Amino acid sequence: LPYDLTRLQADANRIYGYSVKDTLAVMQSLYETHKVLTYPRTDSQYLSSDLAETLPERVKACAIPAFRKICAKLSGNTFVKSAFYIDNSKVSDHHAIIPTEQSPDLTSMNDKERKIYELVVKRFLAALMPPFEYTENRITLMLDGEAFNAKGGKIKNLGFREVFSDMNDDDNTTEIPVFTKSELLNNVSFGKTSGKTKPPAYFTEATLLIAMENPSSFLDGADKSLAKTLDVTGGIGTVATRADIMDKLFNNFVIEKRGNEIFTTQKGRQLLKLVPKEMISPALTAVWEQRLERIAKNNESPEGFITEMKEYTHRIIRDIKGSGASYAHENLTRERCPECGKFMLAVNSKKGRLLICQDRDCGYRQNVSIITNARCPNCHKRMELSGGGEKKFFLCVCGHKESEEQFEKRVKEKGNQMNRRDVEAYIKNREREDTGNKAFAAAFAKLKGE
Repeated sequence: LPYDLTRLQADANRIYGYSVKDTLAVMQSLYETHKVLTYPRTDSQYLSSDLAETLPERVKACAIPAFRKICAKLSGNTFVKSAFYIDNSKVSDHHAIIPTEQSPDLTSMNDKERKIYELVVKRFLAALMPPFEYTENRITLMLDGEAFNAKGGKIKNLGFREVFSDMNDDDNTTEIPVFTKSELLNNVSFGKTSGKTKPPAYFTEATLLIAMENPSSFLDGADKSLAKTLDVTGGIGTVATRADIMDKLFNNFVIEKRGNEIFTTQKGRQLLKLVPKEMISPALTAVWEQRLERIAKNNESPEGFITEMKEYTHRIIRDIKGSGASYAHENLTRERCPECGKFMLAVNSKKGRLLICQDRDCGYRQNVSIITNARCPNCHKRMELSGGGEKKFFLCVCGHKESEEQFEKRVKEKGNQMNRRDVEAYIKNREREDTGNKAFAAAFAKLKGE
């Protein structure tokens, strides 16, 4: 199916590492400025029937070099209103994200815009392509009364998978021998594997986004009607607000990224212990959604609901204040804020490490290290730039370390082997840095032993 915003943000994070906030901003640019994609803030993956007659022009518009061959195959096709991706009942405020009838000017797009545009076009063209077809063989081998099963197949027609040329074949396209019934096999070798079950993986921005849309599995045996309500209403937040919700959690330092995975911070874990248990369960969202639905049907007074919400807010604040629980900064440094003199906190942001004043009214913050677009020569991950003045150096999570001077020398010597866009982005980042900030160097000197 074509993309809705949530699945597009999830794929952009999984494939390219883009944050959900960045993807939404790029989509807004492709919609408003370039006018090559339709309205992005949609939760539908389907098209309305009135769009069927516009599909040939949309295919023609996205026939850029990367998709010219596919578009030529689809050229002249008649797209019927009974296609699986056309369903008026599944289109809410807006249909799925698809290309417009306007051809893109790729030279006017930056790297992120081109990549997001191509993701949308791939999904759009894939929906219009024929099915992927293959033959499948299933075999059962019997040994001492135990059945061992295997299956495999052979591709007959790539269909929509031709659009995804980098997709690996899965088990149903792995060829296996053809046997006859009751055939006896000799000299068969066996092997045994062993292992341990792993705990659930940490969330990434992509998987957290999907969990926010479908939080029913986190209800811990609550009323089934609550799970149904969350499914109908779209979970926590909306396609338009989930990026902001996630961004606010990062900016308030209650969650942080380590690599591509998301962890709660010490501040976040203390917060979870302070608030009432019902506030950290999706069940509360479901209950409020049910109340709002009753209000919409004139079965409940909106004034009564608002009054109850005010009383609830006052009560939980009063309970938290009177609970006796205390909050302690475990990330306090001995560096004093130059504005108010209070000790500062060491925190990790999406862009690097910071020192921030513990007094939120003061709001002072300064960079300690910055995550750059410069890539590690060993593992090719983005490196962190630390230090100040002539003592700046790059550090990678894999352990690679080099001075800024060494990095620039490597860029100069092997420039033809490096990603030009990464180097350009690094240079732009460097130009934005406040290299004259002496506090930056002083703060790093005190913290580098962490």
